[in-house]
Amino acid sequence: MNIKKDFSLKTLNTFGIDVKAKQFISVTKQAELLEILRRFYASELFILGGGSNMLLTKDINKTVVHVNLKGIETVQEDENHIWLNVQAGENWHEFVLYCIENNYGGLENLSLIPGNVGTSPIQNIGAYGVELKDNFEFCEAINVQTLNTVKFNKADCEFGYRQSVFKNKYKSQFIITNVCFKLTKRKHNLHLDYGAIKTVLDQKNIKNPSIKDISDVVIAIRSSKLPNPKELGNSGSFFKNPIISAQHFEQLQQKFDLKYYVLASGDFKIPAGWLIDQCQLKGYRQGDAAVHKQQALVLVNHGNASGHDILNLAKYIQAQVFNTFNIKLEPEVNIY
Repeated sequence: MNIKKDFSLKTLNTFGIDVKAKQFISVTKQAELLEILRRFYASELFILGGGSNMLLTKDINKTVVHVNLKGIETVQEDENHIWLNVQAGENWHEFVLYCIENNYGGLENLSLIPGNVGTSPIQNIGAYGVELKDNFEFCEAINVQTLNTVKFNKADCEFGYRQSVFKNKYKSQFIITNVCFKLTKRKHNLHLDYGAIKTVLDQKNIKNPSIKDISDVVIAIRSSKLPNPKELGNSGSFFKNPIISAQHFEQLQQKFDLKYYVLASGDFKIPAGWLIDQCQLKGYRQGDAAVHKQQALVLVNHGNASGHDILNLAKYIQAQVFNTFNIKLEPEVNIY
């Protein structure tokens, strides 16, 4: 077991925040992970995946365990579907590209989302009308107290909008080791109506798009709006899109020409980026912490921002949106 002391996590979080881990261990085998859990109390550990959905505001005075398990395995297959079991350390976007290359449909709208497969169920990641839960079959996770491996099906995970049991009820109690997806091999169920996907396909005169066409369009759209974390530190969408009641919506509609999506519940989802943009904050900067100039939902690190700098900027944005719209923005990222 290779334990590193005072290890910088700057390259292991997509914001590029330079904080240090008291100790650092990267695990590539499940047996190594179990050995660590036997050796340390769970309270002494900080579990790190792809580092894409977090904001680190201080040094981690714990042993940071980087879950770097790799592998993609076919567990079941029939004429129409394939079930893939994917290890937690696989890069999410690279896994999506693997699916596209093999004509496995279902995840194409989730192209270019940063992070690793193992953390995807925690957040129930989603984009362009598709969420992880739509193709999720089960995941397996180690209980950090008992060291037993537990299998969670879709109902067990209690998926919601950017929510799951791993983010609330069972927070810090399990480490996800692998995720199984059910994907289509033919007669793919395409999702074209969210965002600008259909518009771009029409511009390209693509009448019968393949899953690769959709993936390519999503990558192009995201690349035009979202900065590459390797070039400009960020964690993608920083805030959740808020959901408001019909009554609140009607009150706001009297003052503003709102952008919105009507939910089956009768509530309204308002794009958080649009709210921030209406507060004239796109491109707003406090030192090296800034709102991205092309996408107001993304906060960025221009080089030397600390985690507290990013957090202070987020709080300022929350205050401006609340004062203008009486809507409270909630962070999508996990703040430590």
